[in-house]
Amino acid sequence: MSALSGRLQRKLTPGLLYSQTVFEQRLGPHVAAASRWLAHRCRNSVLPEWRGEAEAKLVAQAGFVVGVDTDFPAIRRHRSIQHRCLANISRLPFHDASFDLVTANMVVEHLADPAAQFGEIARVLVPGGIFLFHTPNVRSYVIAVARLLPDGIKRLLANVMEGRAADDVYPTHYRANGADQIQTIARESGLTVAEIEFVTSTPAFTVFPPFVIPELAWIRQLQRRPALAAYRHTIICALRRT
Repeated sequence: MSALSGRLQRKLTPGLLYSQTVFEQRLGPHVAAASRWLAHRCRNSVLPEWRGEAEAKLVAQAGFVVGVDTDFPAIRRHRSIQHRCLANISRLPFHDASFDLVTANMVVEHLADPAAQFGEIARVLVPGGIFLFHTPNVRSYVIAVARLLPDGIKRLLANVMEGRAADDVYPTHYRANGADQIQTIARESGLTVAEIEFVTSTPAFTVFPPFVIPELAWIRQLQRRPALAAYRHTIICALRRT
């Protein structure tokens, strides 16, 4: 973010946090309460790249942590989790009731069959265990724009805006990315909704300066008007195994 964008953000949206920062804040208490944690689709980290030290402390809090992903080259480079497994969420290689906590950070939007896949997560959770995930809100303006773009343009923008390589951009389905969808899928998969939180985030279009001021003006409204909460950037959701 440029210095100008930063000043505009502080002026127009005081107190605005990056949604990943909010997710980290919500994750901490759940990790502290868990003795067995499964980090799903964690690739080479659980938190953003610049939060390596904080991530190491989180992992150290849990008694036992396993990271799973379908991308072997990525997960073998994981910076904090010692126990790693090449696995697909549709068929996890663990016994029933193996974990107190399952997490997924920016993963759920990629699930093709979330009812079945949430059911598999429910299977490996202990009764009362928590599935905590952070995912884009399908009703946000960012996703509305993204869904209009072809995959090639998405990969280009992911590189320009986030520094992500083309092979780090996966197909998205957004089948569990709204409150109604989550409620329905949770019931079908043996989970209950403990909390659904709509979270604002920092501007997405800071690399395109003409868009920053109107974007920040809209984010300001999302922050201040409860009636617009359902249009915020992301969702942080806690589902409980019944």
